[in-house]
Amino acid sequence: MKFAAVLSTFLLVASSQSEVGAFVPSSSASRTKPNGVVSGVVPSSASSAAFNGIMQVPLDNAPRLRLSATTDEATEAASTKVAESVVDTSIAAAGGAAVAVASSAGAKTPSKMDERIFTLNKIIIDRVYDLICFFYPVKGNDRDFARFFVLETVARVPYFAYLSVLHLRETFGQRTTDGTSMGEEMSDRMRTHYAEADNELHHLLIMEELGGNSNPVDRLLAQSMAFGYYWYVIVVYFLSEQAAYHLSELIEDHAFETYDGFLKNHGDRLKKMPVPAIASKYYEKDNPFLFDLFCTVKEAGADGTYSARRPELKSLYDVFVNIRDDEREHWKTLCNLVQFNDMQGCDASVVKSTEPRPVEPAAAA
Repeated sequence: MKFAAVLSTFLLVASSQSEVGAFVPSSSASRTKPNGVVSGVVPSSASSAAFNGIMQVPLDNAPRLRLSATTDEATEAASTKVAESVVDTSIAAAGGAAVAVASSAGAKTPSKMDERIFTLNKIIIDRVYDLICFFYPVKGNDRDFARFFVLETVARVPYFAYLSVLHLRETFGQRTTDGTSMGEEMSDRMRTHYAEADNELHHLLIMEELGGNSNPVDRLLAQSMAFGYYWYVIVVYFLSEQAAYHLSELIEDHAFETYDGFLKNHGDRLKKMPVPAIASKYYEKDNPFLFDLFCTVKEAGADGTYSARRPELKSLYDVFVNIRDDEREHWKTLCNLVQFNDMQGCDASVVKSTEPRPVEPAAAA
């Protein structure tokens, strides 16, 4: 009778191992999604580790059985307990291996930009920015709004240029950003760029309401720069999307730093000024759909939409806080597009500026 009980237990354990094996297919049956994340499988090496863990469980740690010739029900209950213990161990080991594999596969390495293109872009944007700073130094008076009017007129141009090129490609049948079935839907990126352009337009409208466009010379300078820059971005975007996105990344970084410095140095004055009507309409009354659409890089664990977390508008200071934060959202999206060709390439907590990639010296003949 004791022999029969031991034999019954052994058969149940063997059966449970076969059932667990059904949860862990071999590597030949595995599938990988386009983003490199393994879908619902564990490679054969992980399977082996899981089952090795089963076979190496010390007998001293296994549930002990009292093999007595009492009743068949007692024998069956004890055998089932051992089988369940083995199954639980197997699934836990296999699950841990699956998480490790998925985590490793999901890691992304940001791309760097060719040092020559990086340097050219930085020279162009820095020189234009320095020119604006020369003609429009920040002094804490109403002329500061003219400076921001010029900046916003130029800053919204790239998104219009991106849309122009993407619309043309769409007209000729392209439906994904890279022209393959695995690429990002072009319509998704077009919607985001439209939302970004709409956001920059409202920044511009706020500066106009503050009197930033009252001088015809300021309007002529801003519009001339925007016209030339539009066609330059069109050409660059046709040749290299990464290079074109990097231009805007640099602009948005300058914009954030400019507004942040303005708030720190002249915050007391701004807190005494009223909220422009267009700002109240855009940030508080309008449907926030387009606003939330351009905020593509989410904070880990953040609840709700970005628009729900905007500062309340009590003075002009709060308006500029919102504008500054908008520029940072644009910057994060552009960093992801440059480095991952994906608007959601990485979480907001790890976004950083694009870095140059040194040019390798030519091989000796």
